[in-house]
Amino acid sequence: MLPLLRCVPRALGSAVAGLRAAAPSASFRSLLQPAPRPCTRPFGLLCARAGSARRPDLLRPRGPCACGCGCGALHTEGDKAFVEFLNDEIKEEKKIQKHKSLPKMSGGWNLEVNGTEAKLVRNVSGEKITVTFNINNSIPPTFEGEEEQQQQSQGQKAEEQEPELTSTPNFVVEVIKSDGKKALVLDCHYPEDEVGQEEESESDIFSIREVSFQSTGESEWKDTNYTLNTDSLDWALYDHLMDFLADRGVDNTFADELVELSTALEHQEYITFLEDLKSFVKSQ
Repeated sequence: MLPLLRCVPRALGSAVAGLRAAAPSASFRSLLQPAPRPCTRPFGLLCARAGSARRPDLLRPRGPCACGCGCGALHTEGDKAFVEFLNDEIKEEKKIQKHKSLPKMSGGWNLEVNGTEAKLVRNVSGEKITVTFNINNSIPPTFEGEEEQQQQSQGQKAEEQEPELTSTPNFVVEVIKSDGKKALVLDCHYPEDEVGQEEESESDIFSIREVSFQSTGESEWKDTNYTLNTDSLDWALYDHLMDFLADRGVDNTFADELVELSTALEHQEYITFLEDLKSFVKSQ
């Protein structure tokens, strides 16, 4: 009996060796890969592609639209809710709108508006001063930490008052002498730490970033012309440039009025955008 039991492991070992020789050996990498999962979606739905004749009726519009108006256009319940939201949003924006018409600038500036771009023109003693700005991306981002600090300092809760949005666009001042050959171009902006600071009345609320000369006969300014960056500029020269602008009406008073004008224009364009968006979603 004992010899018979000893020969059983040998027989099993030889059988296992035969099976290993008959089947290909799987690599260790293939053992670590997950087994393929069976597909649970209907095959007909997987074959539905844009323009395919096998597109199922599930993805095909069935006659008139879902709202029952019979137009056959694509407008869903989500579109209807979107339009209702836009209606409420437009009403609220018009309710808080400060200026129904754009405020005027003091100092004899003539305003020209072309969409989101505005141009202020003034003539002084044979010189033509032009200030151009664009309201797109002119509202600085407001971080949650800054909002909380402002609300805590004013003793107000978040639900009581919405933060007032102010447009502080970059603006370009172009000065042309009476001969009209060259234009002195000054690229200006509002530093974020200076906006809204009324305590130091003597400090400038805007800064000059770059200065260059451009030809008045060219439709576009050339990048090959030398541009002076004020970051490394001598302070005495910088102060003279600021005085040069102030003598031509571009000072702190002008900068304050420009913020008010730009904010009114930005809000006006935002309301127009909401109305156009509502008409687009609602159109058939």
